[in-house]
Amino acid sequence: MIGFLRYVSSFIVYMSWYGGKVLFSALTGVKQRPGGIYDTAARRWAQGMLRGTGITVRVEGRERLLGPEPKVYIANHASFVDIWAILAEFPGTIRFVYKKSMDWIPLMGQAMRAARHIPMDRRKLSASFAAYDEAAKFVRDEHSSAVVFPEGTRSLDGRLQAFKKGPFVLAIAAGAPVVPVYCENTWELMPRGSWSPKPGVVTLRIGEPIPTAGLDVDGRDGLAKQARAALLAMGARE
Repeated sequence: MIGFLRYVSSFIVYMSWYGGKVLFSALTGVKQRPGGIYDTAARRWAQGMLRGTGITVRVEGRERLLGPEPKVYIANHASFVDIWAILAEFPGTIRFVYKKSMDWIPLMGQAMRAARHIPMDRRKLSASFAAYDEAAKFVRDEHSSAVVFPEGTRSLDGRLQAFKKGPFVLAIAAGAPVVPVYCENTWELMPRGSWSPKPGVVTLRIGEPIPTAGLDVDGRDGLAKQARAALLAMGARE
């Protein structure tokens, strides 16, 4: 019960404050810029959620997050905690490709749209391709990074699920390297269906960038295999 109350109260407080700031900024015409309100509000919301639920984050390979080039981060997805940890710790401007069904969440859905995170309707193939195209354009035009969960949804048991190919088409179209990210211990702290996260430590392991230069769409399968192998080498379970 205590974990549930901490989770819900943290979400209401931090989303009201930071989500409200994002919506107000969008309504008053504040433009996107590196390090601006759309970046800092998301990061501080995530830091607040971690602090409120008693979760801390360690990062291994942080140096691989640095540098000016945009990246496409490919991460396993076992918990909502994955999102908090990545937002809290990754530098620069990053945007998530997320399930459109999250748009219904009051304030959060509108704030994500206003900040230009990219919704994807997985029920419609054409809409999925359009979302990945939009994400690739964002990476190219805004010189920013994207975060994609290639499993498409949270794992039920913490094990790595099959990968969709769209995220790797995105990386090739954007001309950005793929950076594998393994989120360790997030499922143990807050498995799918849980509303009561446990306090604890999450580790983000950052893999070596996988270049996409010179690849065309036919290279998506090989790229997906490389990224999956990297996550398994970092500790993911099949």
